[in-house]
Amino acid sequence: MAGCNTDCVEKPMARGFEILGRFVGRHHWWFFILPMFISAGLGGGFYFLADRKANGIEEMFTPLDGPAKDERQVVKEYFPQNDSDFSRLRLYTEGTFASLIIVTPTANILTNPAFTKIVAMDREVKAIEVGTFNFSSLCVKKGDVCVSNSIFDIVKTPNVTTTTIDYPYHDNIFIASEIGGVKLKTGSTEIESAKAIRLFYFLNEDNQTVNTMWLQKFIETASMMQKEEGMTVSYFTSISRDEEFEKSSDSIIPLFSLTYALAITFSITSCIRLDCVRNKVWVATFGVLSAGMAVLSSFGLLLYCGMPFSMTVATAPFLILGIGVDDMFIMISCWQQTQVHGDVEDRMAATYKEAAVSITITTLTDALAFYIGLLTPFGSVQSFCMYTGTAVMFCYLYNITFFGAFLALNGRREKSNRHWLTCVKVPEPEENSEKYNICSVGGAYDHETGKEEPMPINNFFKTYYGPFLTNNWTKGFVILLYAVYLGLSIYGCSQIKEGIDLKNLAADSSYVGSYYDNEDEFFSKYGPNVMVVVTDSTFKYWDESARNSLDSCLQKFEDLSMVSQNRTISWLNGYLIFGKMTNLNLSVENTFKSNLSAFLERSDFIQDVDFTDNTIYASRMFIQTVNVSTAVDEKNMLNELRETAKDCPVKLVVYHPAFIYFDQYAVIVSNTIQNIVVATLAMLVISLMLIPNPICSLWVTFAIASVIVGVAGFMTFWDVNLDSVSMINLVICIGFSVDFSAHISYAFVSSNKRTANEKAIDAVYHLGYPIIQGAVSTILGVVVLSAAESYIFRTFFKIMFLVISFGVFHGIVFIPVFLTFFGICGDKVGDKKVVECRSITLSQIGHMLVTQTG
Repeated sequence: MAGCNTDCVEKPMARGFEILGRFVGRHHWWFFILPMFISAGLGGGFYFLADRKANGIEEMFTPLDGPAKDERQVVKEYFPQNDSDFSRLRLYTEGTFASLIIVTPTANILTNPAFTKIVAMDREVKAIEVGTFNFSSLCVKKGDVCVSNSIFDIVKTPNVTTTTIDYPYHDNIFIASEIGGVKLKTGSTEIESAKAIRLFYFLNEDNQTVNTMWLQKFIETASMMQKEEGMTVSYFTSISRDEEFEKSSDSIIPLFSLTYALAITFSITSCIRLDCVRNKVWVATFGVLSAGMAVLSSFGLLLYCGMPFSMTVATAPFLILGIGVDDMFIMISCWQQTQVHGDVEDRMAATYKEAAVSITITTLTDALAFYIGLLTPFGSVQSFCMYTGTAVMFCYLYNITFFGAFLALNGRREKSNRHWLTCVKVPEPEENSEKYNICSVGGAYDHETGKEEPMPINNFFKTYYGPFLTNNWTKGFVILLYAVYLGLSIYGCSQIKEGIDLKNLAADSSYVGSYYDNEDEFFSKYGPNVMVVVTDSTFKYWDESARNSLDSCLQKFEDLSMVSQNRTISWLNGYLIFGKMTNLNLSVENTFKSNLSAFLERSDFIQDVDFTDNTIYASRMFIQTVNVSTAVDEKNMLNELRETAKDCPVKLVVYHPAFIYFDQYAVIVSNTIQNIVVATLAMLVISLMLIPNPICSLWVTFAIASVIVGVAGFMTFWDVNLDSVSMINLVICIGFSVDFSAHISYAFVSSNKRTANEKAIDAVYHLGYPIIQGAVSTILGVVVLSAAESYIFRTFFKIMFLVISFGVFHGIVFIPVFLTFFGICGDKVGDKKVVECRSITLSQIGHMLVTQTG
């Protein structure tokens, strides 16, 4: 264990980068200018941005291979929509529609004044015109008449208060979707009062361009509708979700400039020196510019290639900025470890030999974590992971070319002892001089080592923090703190909610939110009216035994807690009643089939039976669900309905258009676990290859698991659901947790100190400040997203904040303490043959960042 050596991996890489560094140092102008031309050329891909935008909710936020999409295809094949005989119950899509919800939260809406206002709103909507098209020419029809809202067929002004309305069915008309907040008369189905009325306006789908224009005009009209005192109006259309989702990205555009301002300020502050020659202000500025070029190039390239651009990708530049700045700090740190009077080519060779290998490994782990996210069936996750993973690769490429070239240019200025701003030569300070003019004298360095002088903050970790952390009382407190952390995390994981609330895809200020809120409050008692489709073309509907089997299945559906009893709509039951009334023996196949067409023509069931060439290829019934108001209810309903259909001896398919969105519950947990497991195993393999010490690899894996559990648990306390958005961040979680845990673990096991406590102090001395600095730079890259009006961007900030915070705590608090108990390598403490696994960058990072200042 102690004799591990991976020179076969590290040495060739280090030698290759050493050659590259010398080459970049010698030809710095080429490496400085060429990336800018490449970036500008690839940036031309943004011309195609409008064409590549993929902000459809179904396309991006539902599983690409979800079962509901297959179920929809079955319904579409057997029961195509009939625009001339419209039935909302029988739609296999949501349809093209507009809707109003009028609410009187403190009064009865079924009064003459309130209803008169509702009728006026209805007339105002039907008067909307787009060019030569009006509502009557665009509406769906039943016969030759526009389909009306049932409430207007039941209630006539001025007789509202005297009209008897039964609930939820009135003369076989289901009105629970139109009247909400209902209070019934005691012991009766008659409505005593109601608080909300919902109106629907469905359009035929012959001309979607005109429909879209009419719906946009509807939104304008509804937004300006005058509201009576005590009455509120919310509105929604079938295009609202997609349009408002796309608009929500506008809220973060002003934040980009603020983010870059913060990043530049932090970078400059971190790299500033009270030395007019050693100052790294311009180096830090071009480091941030390098990250910006990486975003421009990677996004442009993928836009050229036709990769869909989901709105979730808009969060990637904030993350890339943090990653790019981290890599920049490593490069600067390694430069500071070189001899200040050496040739620039030699300094660049030494810098690349140390830093470029480190950056390669961190890039590999981060990019791999993102590309593994492509395994998920959610389009939004795939889009984000592809754009971000590619941006990480470009960030790496520009760091070792463009940024490295500027580092060489800056090195030539330093070698000439020129002022950082004016480039005028200044005299060097005298040796052992503690005070000198920081404006006109510069170029100080450590005359013993020949390197730049270290920052005092590193000594804080060695002199104060390390000894405090390894104190026995502190260790006891840390163990207690971790137990509390782990307990809260596990509890939070048990309370996690699944699925994305569709209203969260719009901006907070969007009208969509108030509509969904009213819908949940007043119309959630009755859920979707679900189709139960018999897909067996050999099923003998006329056979009593077969019918009993089907009835038994339908009864099992009704026995479910979320299905209403005796509310099933069945064409078969209607046909059997028709047979009794007309004295037909429907147990005979010929009689059953010969009279079926006539029955269907005279009933409302003509769209429910696919009866062609004397064969019933499929038929459907409808069951009414109840009390489906939360994501948990939706998940349970979907699972139980499908399970019941699967267990039925008759071949059944259950479907409702909302199932397309509910499908996320069926795969979100399994896919999240799959991605996390695959990514974790990949990181473990990398750590075993590059950190060939089993104890170290074990602690890396432990830290990854611990951080993931913490993030998943605490995001529950922060009102974040497990959905396609948070799934992205949990995958990111792996890449970032590897960086913190692997660095500190390997610094511990490779330390030459004699005791476990001394090893822990040595590890935090080398890595304490760089870890905190890297965390701060990453959080600054995303902190402005906390001010966004969109749930997606706020969620990104919340989880990234948790990832970085918990990663830092594991890196400089938990792991060092735990390693003092369990982390001593195979050799005895104090043995001269301590671990000398110099191999890969993780140990080098600790040493090269000793004097890290930025």
